[in-house]
Formats: sequence, structure tokens, C-alpha cells
Amino acid sequence: MRRLYPESNQVELGDGTRIDYDVVLIAAGPRAAFEEIEGLGPDGFTQSLCEPQHASACARAWHALLASPGPVIVGAVQGASCLAPAYESALRIDAELRRHGVRAAAPITFITPEPFVGELGVGGLEDSRVRLEHAFASRGISWIDRAVVDKVEPGSMRVRRLDEHGQCIARYALRFRYALMMPPSRPVAAVAGIDGLTDDRGFLIVDEHLRNPRYRNIYAAGAAITNDAAAAVAHKTPYMIEGMVETALHNIREQLDGREPRARASWSAARLAELGAGGLAFIADPRSSLEPQHGMRSGEWISLSRCASCDAGQAGRPVPLR
Repeated sequence: MRRLYPESNQVELGDGTRIDYDVVLIAAGPRAAFEEIEGLGPDGFTQSLCEPQHASACARAWHALLASPGPVIVGAVQGASCLAPAYESALRIDAELRRHGVRAAAPITFITPEPFVGELGVGGLEDSRVRLEHAFASRGISWIDRAVVDKVEPGSMRVRRLDEHGQCIARYALRFRYALMMPPSRPVAAVAGIDGLTDDRGFLIVDEHLRNPRYRNIYAAGAAITNDAAAAVAHKTPYMIEGMVETALHNIREQLDGREPRARASWSAARLAELGAGGLAFIADPRSSLEPQHGMRSGEWISLSRCASCDAGQAGRPVPLR
């Protein structure tokens, strides 16, 4: 999709062709806005796993690190919508460096804009802070929370740490041999700047039915949406997004049948993260409830549940997980 034209109910495709629509669901996801921070990303000096084409450069940099170990920085910058993958990456990097016997020569620093480690974009879950701080401390991973990345240069990252009022309390020039950072997120250019459809950053405005308040035949789902409820959950997990799409599809069916949408989005979050060995699951339900569903669980079952199949069967035959 090159451009959306809500006033005429048309979508412009990549080849310039325009097609009409009665109702449209925008689930294009966000784009990685590396340009917001100088020196960030594959065209700069940090690695990315956001898109398939970034993987080869990331792999080359990783093998260079193993051949000549040095400081590692991993985490997320301000405006990132992916937080759990940053934790997953930090702990898996630690495990791999240990497996290759070079961990002592590669100190790891975790950088996050969260107010504390384990906040996860949902305000923290049970003892998530204690668990993740312990996981980092026990592995010798240092961290800087409430961090703002100002600039990345060859082998150096300039970072500020803020207090709870947004005032700078420390500045760092962190050296690195390898840096992997989750970038800021912005919606796709096809919807940017459409008055009433998006906010100032281009995020799609929706109501509790995932429908735009101005353009009543436009629905949206995914990490590129915004409303008061969604804003309370900064990290849109795959499970949450799956629920959004289901809600939007039910409401589109209602609208096509001449009825008002009734399904409402659920902002509960679930995430499975591999931590190098074993894993961590978190579940958050921000809605008020007599029995709120909040919690974290850990164990090797996390890694198994993320596999499409695992070599758990006899003679190494893959056994599908159901």
C-alpha cells in the first residue's frame, strides 16, 4: 500500500493502481524509525533483527565479535514498541558468549527507556523487576534504565539517564564492539499525516472497537494504533495483536451486515521469551477485574512452546507441539 485516501475510499498500491473499498482494515504494523537517532541501525553502527534483510549484517557482526571479543550493548531506545525481545537478546547473547568461552572478554550493558528493568511496557508484573534484575546480576549484565540514546558513533553510544521528572542525572559514552538495539517505531508512510486518522507521530487513532472515530469504515490493528486504553500498554505483543485482529474482523462483519460493532478490544498482553536457557512468560490484563490476570512464569517449557516442532521424539524425530 503506497497511500490511503479515506475521503474517496481508495487505496493506492505500489504500482500506482487505485482500488476502491467499502471497509478497510489497516494492519501493516510499524516501521523501524532508525532515522530518529543519529547512527542507529544497519545504515549506522548498531545491529537490527527487525527485518529479514538485516539478519546477514547482524550475523557478520556477531562472528566478528566472537573472533575479537569486546563490550556489548543491547536493549531498546526511546520510542521502541518491542521491549521483551531486548531482554531475550541480552540473555541469549550472554549464553552464547559463555558457550564460546569468550564471555569474560565481552562485558554486556543493557539499555532501556523503561523506568525500571522488568517494566515491560505494562507497568511491571508481580516480581518481574526482581526476577529480571536477578537474572542480569547473576550473569554479570549491567543496566541503565530511564535511558535516552542521543547518538551512536563508531564503537561508541552516547546515553543520558533521566530521573522520574525527565531531568538528566547522568551521561555516558559507552564503548561497544557489538550493539543490538530495538529501534523507535512509527507507522507506515501510507497513512502518515491524514488528519483525523492519525496522531502527530502517525499512529492510527481507533476507538474500543478498533474503528477510527472520523472515518467509520476504517479499522486498524497492531502496534501502529493508539487510543487511551492502548496507550496504557506500550508494548503490543503478538498475542494482543492477534486479539485485536479478531475483534476488528468481528466488527467489520457486523458493519457489513448493517449493524453497529459490538466487539471490544482486549488489551491483555502475553509474551514468551527465550532467555538463553529456559525462558520467561508474562501475562498482563490491564482491565479492572475482581481477579486480574497478572503474572510471570519461567522454565524450559517456554522454549518448547515457541517451537513449531522439537526434537523431543524417539530417534530425534520432530514431535509437533499441540
